[in-house]
Amino acid sequence: MALARAKAQAVSVRHAGGVVIGADQILDCGGVWFDKPADIEAARAHLRNLRGRSHRLVCAVAVLRDGAECWHHVESARLTMRDFSDRFLENYLRGGGAEILESVGAYRLEGSGAQLFSVVDGDYFTVLGLPLLPLLAFLREDGILMT
Repeated sequence: MALARAKAQAVSVRHAGGVVIGADQILDCGGVWFDKPADIEAARAHLRNLRGRSHRLVCAVAVLRDGAECWHHVESARLTMRDFSDRFLENYLRGGGAEILESVGAYRLEGSGAQLFSVVDGDYFTVLGLPLLPLLAFLREDGILMT
């Protein structure tokens, strides 16, 4: 939540009167937090650590108006990676390109990363990095979006 707030705060101070949305996501696997991989070697290490195991993605979103928080929400999803082969891993890394480095888990569920999983339990949008449905509900309740 602190990172989501900080992201929104950094933008909010430059946009008086605007509504600013900030979000951030962490991956927790067995008490170990994963950051976005710095390079393909780090992505390989991430995926080897996650292979055959369950992990939790925790996503926070904060809405600020004139620098003040008016709403926040935290949601999580549990994902289980299948026990894929090293051959599959190397093929995935070759085909994934730089975009896998943009994700905390070195995968994008909306693309070829879906093949890494045996179970996804939770909101799809939370996995993508933004608990969209609760956010949209707030924006409608607050009159920012039409009901």
